[in-house]
Amino acid sequence: MLAAMPARSSAPPDKPKPSEPHYHGHRERLRERFYAAGPDALSDSELLEMALFAALPRRDTKPLAKTLIKTFGSFAEVVHAPVARLREIDGIGEAAINQLKLIAAATHRVAKGEVNSRNALSSWTEVIDYCRSSMAFADKEQFRLLFLDKRNQLIADEVQQTGTVDHTPVYPREVIKRALELSATALILVHNHPSGDPTPSQADIQMTKAIIDIAKPLGIAVHDHIIVGKSGHASLRGMRLI
Repeated sequence: MLAAMPARSSAPPDKPKPSEPHYHGHRERLRERFYAAGPDALSDSELLEMALFAALPRRDTKPLAKTLIKTFGSFAEVVHAPVARLREIDGIGEAAINQLKLIAAATHRVAKGEVNSRNALSSWTEVIDYCRSSMAFADKEQFRLLFLDKRNQLIADEVQQTGTVDHTPVYPREVIKRALELSATALILVHNHPSGDPTPSQADIQMTKAIIDIAKPLGIAVHDHIIVGKSGHASLRGMRLI
């Protein structure tokens, strides 16, 4: 006996649902850890992964984050790396580079706001953090001046000179001239060592003393000369070199 066959349906078969990207669950777990335990619960590489989510929404950011950390050393060094060097990394793209530079700019802007809103000398940690975020990872030497009033409030923050990888020309009389223009009564000198080692050179010490010698008769104090590098910072005042 032949069995009756069921009527053929005219409706098209259901299409298989697209599977979630393999990295989707990983992203969610990172976000949960970030919000539950805070950023300190994430490694530099994991934090960098999250920072790249917006720039690379359809890619697994983990391999790129690991490559960047391996190449440059840390989260801070990645976001402050020169654009030309970032472009050498395979698969990074302009969107990711823009995201990293946005983070670097935001970090600098926040640190600058903290320095501007506080007494510079009673918030020494903020001054150091600001100087490091601004200059420690630059690939050329910069000479920066923080001009203070008689209450040690910040009047202005200016980069006076940008030099080469290991030298910046500094003109002591120009430093004092600018201080007089701003009616500053004190200065903090800052420069960076792109080599990473913040140890002051003999030229750094001599230049600082030359500025002090010109400033003192005019009633302008030089509170310190801070040198920043990737591995930390050095204070000439703290080292009793001035």
